[in-house]
Amino acid sequence: MASQATFKSIRSLVPLLDRVLVQRFKADTKTASGIFLPTSATNNPLPEATVIAVGPGAPNKDGAVVPTSVKAGDRVLLPGWGGSSIKVGEEEYYLFRDSEILAKINE
Repeated sequence: MASQATFKSIRSLVPLLDRVLVQRFKADTKTASGIFLPTSATNNPLPEATVIAVGPGAPNKDGAVVPTSVKAGDRVLLPGWGGSSIKVGEEEYYLFRDSEILAKINE
C-alpha cells in the first residue's frame, strides 16, 4: 500500500516538481432508486479525480523546467495503482507524478 501522511489542512501541502495533488471521486453508496450498495462493491477507488494543486514542473535533461500538463480544478483519469495517500481529517488525497496521470477529462 502507498505511504500515508496526515495533515491538519490541505492548504499546508504544496506539491514539488512534477507532483500533482488529487482527490479521487467517491463511489456512490446507493443506487438512484435508493438501494444501498455493500462496501465490497464500493471499496475499489474510482479512476477519476479532481486536481487540487500542482507543482511548478520538473527539469528536463537540458535543465529547462517542463510545467505539469494539468492545473488545479482539472478532472483527470488515474491508474488503478500508485500515488501517495494523504489524510486531512476524514478526507483522503493522493500525490501522483504528472507522468502517471493517464488523461485529462474535458467536458
